[in-house]
Amino acid sequence: MGDDTWKDLFPGAFSQAFFFPSFNVRDLHTVDNGILEHLYPTMDSGEWDALIAHFLGVDHCGHKHGPHHPEMAKKLSQMDQVIQGVVERLENDTLLVVIGDHGMTKSGDHGGDSELEISAALFLYSPTALFRRAPPEEPEVVPQINLVPTLALLLGLPIPFGNIGEVMTELFSEVEDFQPHSSALAQASALHLNAQQVSRFLHTYSAAAQDLQVEELHRLHNLFSKASADYQQLLQSPQRAEAALQTVIAELQQFLRGVRAMCIDSWARFSLVRMAGGAALLAAGCFLCLLISQWATSPDFYLCPLLLVSMAWGLAGVAVCVGLLATTELKLDPVVLGAMAAVGSLLHFLWKAWPSWGSKRPLAALLPTPGPVLFLLLIRFAAFFSDSFVVAEARATRFLLCSLILLLLAQLHWEGKLLPPKLLTVPRLGFSSPAGPIPQHNGMHVLGLGVGLLLCIRLAGLFHRCPEETPACHSSPWLSPLASMVGGRAKNLWYGACVGALVALSAAVRLWLHHYGNLKSPEPPVLFVRWGLPLMVLGTAAYWALASGADEAPPRLQALVAGASVVLPRAVAALAASGLLLLLWRPVTVLAKATMGAPRTRTVLTPFSGPPTSQADLDYVVPQIYRHMQEEFRGRLERTKCQGPLTLAACRLGNVYSAAMVTALTLLAFPLLLLHAERISLVFLLLFLQSFLLLHLLAAGIPISTPGPFTVPWQAVSAWALMASQTFYATGHQPVFPTIHWHAAFVGFPEGHGSSTWLPALLVGANTFASHLLYAVGCPLLLFWPFLCESQGSQKRRQPPGNEAEARVGPEEEEEPLMEMRLQNAPHHFSVALLQLGLKYLFVLGIQILACALAASILRRHLMVWKVFAPKFIFEAMGFIVSSVGLFLGLSLVMRVDGAVSSWSRQLVLAQHR
Repeated sequence: MGDDTWKDLFPGAFSQAFFFPSFNVRDLHTVDNGILEHLYPTMDSGEWDALIAHFLGVDHCGHKHGPHHPEMAKKLSQMDQVIQGVVERLENDTLLVVIGDHGMTKSGDHGGDSELEISAALFLYSPTALFRRAPPEEPEVVPQINLVPTLALLLGLPIPFGNIGEVMTELFSEVEDFQPHSSALAQASALHLNAQQVSRFLHTYSAAAQDLQVEELHRLHNLFSKASADYQQLLQSPQRAEAALQTVIAELQQFLRGVRAMCIDSWARFSLVRMAGGAALLAAGCFLCLLISQWATSPDFYLCPLLLVSMAWGLAGVAVCVGLLATTELKLDPVVLGAMAAVGSLLHFLWKAWPSWGSKRPLAALLPTPGPVLFLLLIRFAAFFSDSFVVAEARATRFLLCSLILLLLAQLHWEGKLLPPKLLTVPRLGFSSPAGPIPQHNGMHVLGLGVGLLLCIRLAGLFHRCPEETPACHSSPWLSPLASMVGGRAKNLWYGACVGALVALSAAVRLWLHHYGNLKSPEPPVLFVRWGLPLMVLGTAAYWALASGADEAPPRLQALVAGASVVLPRAVAALAASGLLLLLWRPVTVLAKATMGAPRTRTVLTPFSGPPTSQADLDYVVPQIYRHMQEEFRGRLERTKCQGPLTLAACRLGNVYSAAMVTALTLLAFPLLLLHAERISLVFLLLFLQSFLLLHLLAAGIPISTPGPFTVPWQAVSAWALMASQTFYATGHQPVFPTIHWHAAFVGFPEGHGSSTWLPALLVGANTFASHLLYAVGCPLLLFWPFLCESQGSQKRRQPPGNEAEARVGPEEEEEPLMEMRLQNAPHHFSVALLQLGLKYLFVLGIQILACALAASILRRHLMVWKVFAPKFIFEAMGFIVSSVGLFLGLSLVMRVDGAVSSWSRQLVLAQHR
């Protein structure tokens, strides 16, 4: 009765069963009430031999509310009444076993190996005596029981076949019915039954698997045969000497402990060859990312031919190895074969690349610029080899991020960029600005950005979950859902703060789009931001209100609340998906404002017979193309019957890429926010705010002497990756399985998912790796933001000497800065910059997973390998996969926007030829 997991573990094992869905941790009563409906009638019927009632209300209450909530007191009182009712119905030959399958942490979770989690109660009761009472002069001793074999023998049942535990023999000297002659004989009998079962298991297992040591297996078999023969001889001997009994007991114990040691050694065996192959794969991938990211800006760089040939060599090597495996009896490990093929293809890549690149530059040029950034990367790489640093990674990440920000401020001061504002004579990012010099950031403004960013990181650190290895630490109470709060006033205040965070996030995005003129665009994505985003805020706020007060709703409204709990989150997710589809359909969000006025003469675009051959040609042609694109919009608006012709007053293309990215990130954030507890909305608001501050600070600190026209420095990429890790911890996660937020699987699906597993896994994964996804999708902003921070003040149009057509525009007419449209000047450099940025980000993430893999391999015999290093490796690997997918989606969106903008350029070229 109860937990339906028994049905999957032991199919068809029960003569009668009443199973109920157990995965919905928000449901406190369905399983318990279902058990109580059948428990007492079944007991009274007497038609049973063993009856199992697996209650889940206390477990679910711990996950949902924690151990100190009033609902927990109600469930515990209900369990007390259940035990009392069962005791009243017990027969004299019946044993009641009350046991917990695990304990509970202070936050109500379980799954780890802390003392609170592995300590579970065991209560045995029978109307008749089980043990003889100790004499008054002897102290009462409660035995420590090796539960499985001991309890099985006490109940007269066979020991479970797969158990290799050693029975607690001292207990059988206290059992009246199990003491035929002496305490020693009772112990020997219990051990012999135990050893017989283990011997049968060992024989069956060794026949099916070949991973046990043959010599040790033979020795243990001989030891059991001798001990069994001695035991049988003792039973036939009338003397039964105590010394001989002790010898038999020692032999049986030696056999049991030897089997356990052999199995542990076999089952904890590691493949060093596979570990080396996996490490080689990761290292080769990281080195390839580093090599291409540093080589991409070279004029002789041709990525596609090099990679395609290398992939062909690798696939050919794999095909040859597979053919050898299929046609011969060679025993080659497929993991090792894959590593060899990957490293072989890399060697071919290096061999082809060296004549054109390696012979001209030193090998040290591959590495990031030596300095504080490289030092911080090395510190982070080394920290993964220490269990203490992995446990304290939340604080270590914040420390490294704050250190990187302080170093960036110090660098700006050293370069003189925190001095009073003045105009720079050297353009940023290697560009020459045809519209004039770019003004330097105000020193106090940049300093304020740094201080604000440090403050945001500090505030985000208030939302933390303590690792179970630090018992003196206290997790933030703000990570729990509002439903776990006791007290209406405090709950209402927190609810208002959470809704305020939603409104602030939505308003900030709208203000940003309005500042750059995107919000007045008639494009569908902008219209969705204006009207659909408030609906998403309203739906999220309504869902939070229902989720935080569902248990307090009147009975007549329970059905309405249940229905709304299903509809509201699905509606918000559907709205977000619709907005993203609209953005992919029409990704260019521009402002095209038409006004009545006198007809204007179209700008004459001087034709060129070929591509521009000098920087002066670029400085002249590119602004003309940009203004020609503006006039193209005006031509669409002139098809009207108004009294005067329409002219174009504004056309904001300066943030065409970043507007699409910010809109996509906002739409993506709302479904992810729904999967978290309500108060995590404050963390999401801090996430957007500190990302905004970091982008502005990094834009102010972009080095002037970059190696290429569009190069994002290493400190920007490292800070972005560190901020993703910092937000992972700030949203209440830890790289251990007990801290996974399983409740996310039931957002929008309060009744569960039936037999489906992929959808709840997707929801839980989105909750766990939300920060990795958002920062990976937003990674291209590191490239766009310096252009976006170009002076927003209008500048007078400069007319090239001898261009009479430009004189017709008028001396007082102003033009907007090109900003991100400068990327259209050199599409090849733009593509290389995106490739370089993506590879740098993958390299920073790749060295993290490489460090985790090496740590788990080197420290495989460490006491904390399964507690710290292996879970960290798993979480880091999953985070890398999610980040890779998010980076691909972000770059795909940029390419979609670039394709839409490029189509306008092609139309202008055709118009020029006509």
